[in-house]
Order: sequence, then structure tokens, then C-alpha cells
Amino acid sequence: MKLIKVLVVDDSAFMRKMITDLLEKDKRIKVVGTARNGKESLIKAKDLLPDVITMDIEMPVMDGLTALAHMMKEKPKPVVMLSSLTSEGADSTLKAMSLGAVDFVLKPSGSISLDIEKVEKELHSKVITASKASLPKRFSTKKLSPLQIPLKVNNNQHSIVAIGTSTGGPRALQEVITHLPADFPAPILIVQHMPKGFTLSLANRLDQLAAIHVKEAEEGEKLRNGVAYIAPGDFHMGVILNHREPVIALSQDPPHLGHRPAVNHLYKSLANLDGYKTVAVVMTGMGSDGMDGLLELKRQCPQTYCIAESADTCIVYGMPKAVILAKLANEIVPLDDINHRIGQVISGRGN
Repeated sequence: MKLIKVLVVDDSAFMRKMITDLLEKDKRIKVVGTARNGKESLIKAKDLLPDVITMDIEMPVMDGLTALAHMMKEKPKPVVMLSSLTSEGADSTLKAMSLGAVDFVLKPSGSISLDIEKVEKELHSKVITASKASLPKRFSTKKLSPLQIPLKVNNNQHSIVAIGTSTGGPRALQEVITHLPADFPAPILIVQHMPKGFTLSLANRLDQLAAIHVKEAEEGEKLRNGVAYIAPGDFHMGVILNHREPVIALSQDPPHLGHRPAVNHLYKSLANLDGYKTVAVVMTGMGSDGMDGLLELKRQCPQTYCIAESADTCIVYGMPKAVILAKLANEIVPLDDINHRIGQVISGRGN
């Protein structure tokens, strides 16, 4: 069995030891070294050649974000960030995702977490997943003119775009959402597996970069064209009809496949909407969330059109692979072409 070699980067000696001990409880993982700051991590990454790096954000000499940016430019490695659950921590974590970090793990109680063992299983899972991940390419954050995606929509057809994603999702969403025009003629519903507090930061970040409006979804709000609604962390998001108008419905029903929000929940709710065509987009992520919901959605609404991200652009080829193997995908598309295909399907020119 080939061991996964890990470099642990944290300015706290206590945290370095605790994270090392936790990781090595899994026999598949071997910590080959530690570093006290970002500058030291760059040197040790070259010397030790780890398969995965766990990176703290706040450190002296060189912080985690600066080190990550250097690493992705010079010699990319799969990085899992360790983050604190604060608004500032969430913003920094989202920035790390945009720079190329594969995933993140929340420290349970701030930068020095005496109870770090609470995230043992999550830490193991995300490090193992990161060791198999394909590193992302650089994406554009340029706002595009509406003229670059010309859309002519049949006014008798009501469409909803429903995007599901997980590991690698924030960066993939940035690529798709920031390339849609301000007058995009459908609402966009997004389920990204992410904890409470981080989804608001994700929505705010995308809203700053995109021409469309992006927000965290709220209970009971009406769906509007040209607006992307992100499911809040720890809440399932669905859609119901209220006086024949689709509105957001949030719930804390039990998790699906360990996820809340879950893509399955969203897709199953859309199966109950008469008179609406769903364009379902399944992008990078571990596992199979979305497959069961899409099966039900296609069974009740045969006009549903599914776009699955291709393996060569996925950070983790799990969720798209599941819908492809189940023969639920109408087409398989690389990430940088998904926005165009959504536009073409909505306009009736692509299906």
C-alpha cells in the first residue's frame, strides 16, 4: 500500500503535533514533515515532495494564502486549508479555494483548537480525496458583456438552472457564474456542499465578480431571472409553487448521503414543478449526491436537460461520473464551456 505523504503547516507547535497525530491514526497517511510558516512550507515542499499539504491561514513571516499563491504558480500541490469559523476566516478560505486549494477543514474552536480531534474523520477523508484530486487550471474572473452570450428565449418556456457541486466547487462556480450575462433569462439555484457561514461568503464573493446577482437563498423568496441563489450551509434548499410562482423553501430535514444542503433534495423538489424546464448541471465533487434526485426529476419531467462536467476538468470526478454512469447526462462538457452550453439549452438552440 502506497502511503499518502503529508506536510503539515501551522505556526502553533501544539497544532502541528495534534494534526500529525490525528492524520497518522489512518494507516494510509504518513506525515513526512512540518513547517511553522508559509515560507518554510515552500522550502519543505520542494525537499520532501509531499502528496498533500495541510495549510493554516494565519501565520507569521508568510501567511497561508501567500504561500498557496506561490505554490500554485511554481509547483502545484494538493492543499487542504485549515480554517476558523469566523467571517474573516470564511472569506480567507474562499480566497484560498479560488487560488487553487482543493478543500478545507474547520478548526472546531479557533486557531488553537484543543478539541481538534472532533474533525479527525473529516481530516482523513479530505486529505485522502486531495491526494487523488486533479489540480485546477487558472480561470478568468473578468466580467463579460451580455453580448458575448446572445440569448433568445421562447417566452412560453420557463426555465430554471440547478447546479450541484462539492469538492472543487467554489472555483468551478466562479468559472461558470462569472461568465453569465446580467440579463440571463432564468433563475439559477446552486447547492454547494459547505458549512454554515461559508455559503454567505461564497455568495458575496461571486456577487462581486459576476455580472448577475448572486445571493444566499432565503425562505419564501420568489425566483427572479438573472439571480443565482446559493443554498445556506446546514439547510436543504428546494422550490415550491406559491400562487403558481416558484419560491425558495428551506428545511433542516435529515441530511442526504451525509449532506445538508443536498443536491438530491433540490432536484427532487424541482420534479414537482409543472410548466418549468430544468437545466441540471452536475460539476466536480466527491460521491454521488444529485444522481437519485436527477433520476426522479427526469422520470417526472422528461424535458429536464443534464449537463455533466467532464473528467478532464473536474478536481474530483465523483458526482458527474455518477450521473454519467447512470445514463442521466444529456451531454458531457468541459468546465470552460459549461456557461455557453447552459445559454444554448435555455435559448432552445442546443438540445
